[in-house]
Amino acid sequence: MTQRTPTPEGIALAARKVAEILPRTPLLPLEVDGRTIWCKAESLQPVGAFKIRGAWHRLSALTDEERARGVVGVSSGNHAQGVAWAARRLGIRAAIVMPVDAPEVKLANTRALGAEVVLYDRPGGEDRDEVSQALCAERGATLVHAYADPWVIEGQGSTGLEIAAQLAEQGLAGPDLIVAPCGGGGLTAGLALACPDARIVPVEPEGWDDVCRSLAAGTIVPVGPDAPPTACDALQTPATWPINFAILKDRCPFGLVATPAEVRAAQRLAFAKLRLVLEPGGAAALAAVLAGKVELGERSAVILSGGNTDAAAFAKVLSSRD
Repeated sequence: MTQRTPTPEGIALAARKVAEILPRTPLLPLEVDGRTIWCKAESLQPVGAFKIRGAWHRLSALTDEERARGVVGVSSGNHAQGVAWAARRLGIRAAIVMPVDAPEVKLANTRALGAEVVLYDRPGGEDRDEVSQALCAERGATLVHAYADPWVIEGQGSTGLEIAAQLAEQGLAGPDLIVAPCGGGGLTAGLALACPDARIVPVEPEGWDDVCRSLAAGTIVPVGPDAPPTACDALQTPATWPINFAILKDRCPFGLVATPAEVRAAQRLAFAKLRLVLEPGGAAALAAVLAGKVELGERSAVILSGGNTDAAAFAKVLSSRD
């Protein structure tokens, strides 16, 4: 994988490229404890998640020779759909390494976009990076990592530039706080580069808080072997990578953890107040805010990162009372 460093200039380029093909997602006001927070509805992207940004920036930067050899992605579902969407638009063959226990809606949507799905045994401990790297070696394909890729980080960072532009249209300065769901750290690293004047707070699901613990320790700490099952499959990553942590350790003084009950409460509130369907991982940042785990700023933004959940699972959340 390339060692190119992501840059603010790269994020600006990614934002221009994204703006050429996608409408901006809404920035919705929400009252929390007497203050307005601004919710970036990335769940309304064509693939239901922000991942389309990094995928488009990465695939559109490939040379003709690289495009001819195809790409390999690694994802539990949202990055998979982003890569598949971009690959179909650009005429590139795409194979996505996905866990056997990925939500069926994400597997089906990825296949429907024309990508080949290669399953690996996440519950059995199979290493997805080993599977994807072997596939790249066999095919000569380019690896498009879900978060440890400079183009992907830059693409995700375009979210921050959009937030700043949308706040400016409201007569406000740029965000002073951005709370974001965090898996491997691609989105949070991109936001940190895009919005250097804002506090960036990553939020992870309970038991999968490797970034939180890494920030506290000052070095990368992987998820423990006894990590519990989580509904936040989009944030279920074993560890961040050096390219992400190099940015996060300087810009994120701490991370937060959202419990399953807090995530479900956030899903219900987003549906009731914003009329949005959020998957569990997509609601993690809002969950931490609603639980009062972060001090809000004057211009606080919260990323609602994805909405790829099936009807039965979402209905169960709406009917629960925990």
